[in-house]
Amino acid sequence: MLTLTETATTVVKTIVEQDPNTEASGLRINGEPGAPNLTVAVVAAPEAGDSVVEADGARVFLEENASVALNDKTLHAEVGENGAVNFAILDNA
Repeated sequence: MLTLTETATTVVKTIVEQDPNTEASGLRINGEPGAPNLTVAVVAAPEAGDSVVEADGARVFLEENASVALNDKTLHAEVGENGAVNFAILDNA
């Protein structure tokens, strides 16, 4: 199952809390079969079939393909000087 670094946990909570349009409760990661990229969106709730990862109040919903691709991985986040967030997927040792 996906794990989150401390930085990723903080970033996920901050992103979700800043969404003014919804009472968003998590960050959803979506993957297309065979595609190298994943998409991320703030959503109010997981969709049917999503796996839910929780860490210190941060909630991440993994679409089925993303869940398979990210099994035994760690989500890390970096915040640049300009405030831009970059997520990285790390292999678990």
